[in-house]
Amino acid sequence: MHNGKSQHDIHPHGDPLKDGHLNDAHPNDLHREAAAQHELAAKSHRTAAEHNEKGDNDGGRWHAERALEYSNHAYKLAKDARNKSGQIGN
Repeated sequence: MHNGKSQHDIHPHGDPLKDGHLNDAHPNDLHREAAAQHELAAKSHRTAAEHNEKGDNDGGRWHAERALEYSNHAYKLAKDARNKSGQIGN
């Protein structure tokens, strides 16, 4: 494919993660999105630390809260992926 994704990276019925249909998502899609959310959480943590180092505690707190949201979402996606992985082949 031209966008850098292989045929195996594209869900046959669209992108269930972007469409809000997590129940239709394949475990690999959920793991991939969980990893992306972990990366966003890490970036937000680093940004929070930078703000705090500069004395901008409000900015640091805001970014730390975003990091927690990303981390919680990643945890939910990873848990869903693990549960779905156990259902494959049943």
